[in-house]
Amino acid sequence: MALNDYTTALVTGASSGIGRAVVERLAARGLRVHAVARRKQRLDSLAKKTGCVPHVIDVRDLDAMRFAFEDEKIDVLVNNAGVGRGHESLMRASDEDIEATLHTNIDSIFNAIRVAAPSMIARDRGHIVNMGSWAGLYGQGSTLYGATKGAVHLLSQNLRLELLGSAIRVTEICPGRVRTEFAEKAFRDTDFAREFNKAFRMLSAEDVADAVMYALDTPWHVNVTIVELCGVEQATGGVQVKRGARRGSSPSARR
Repeated sequence: MALNDYTTALVTGASSGIGRAVVERLAARGLRVHAVARRKQRLDSLAKKTGCVPHVIDVRDLDAMRFAFEDEKIDVLVNNAGVGRGHESLMRASDEDIEATLHTNIDSIFNAIRVAAPSMIARDRGHIVNMGSWAGLYGQGSTLYGATKGAVHLLSQNLRLELLGSAIRVTEICPGRVRTEFAEKAFRDTDFAREFNKAFRMLSAEDVADAVMYALDTPWHVNVTIVELCGVEQATGGVQVKRGARRGSSPSARR
């Protein structure tokens, strides 16, 4: 099955950024789109613009997700909900930041898959798109956020194996920096967040939505397993070295 054969989609984290852009793209293609987020006013605005079906739900709440979607026949699931709280340092992150990032970035994906995938399996049709990140593929200095996106990467790989033999496709989208609300919510230092968003010409939410649509639009026998994309002024790789204050001393000499 390809996008033209699908009729219904579910997008999480739909009230802004990448999720909103994906809802707009899917609705423009004629799909009935269920848009899930926590901000009612923004969802209502999106529904007015696109005709999507708004759902004010915390994606971390499995019971709420089941109540809303267990009887729906979802063809396309886009797991976009995510946060980056505690991004600067695991050691300085609050308990609340750690809990929010772990549960939003990991639990929400499991919840949505557990709700949407059984119907896909029963009908032998569907496409699951998980929003990963460069941070889940390469070390970038954010222990907490990188770990959650690394979990998304292995989840996608293993889910593809679990569904092997069916017509259900699994795609992971891994962008570098994207100009969204991410920075202002991830960093406590507002000045740093502002500079983070101005560092270079980053991807837009629409750029990432284009990658999602590319994966959905391929013929039924093609599974775009992973898409990496970044701004042309960004790259990853190399080795970093930073010597400590006691240069040249061995661990035993420090005791």
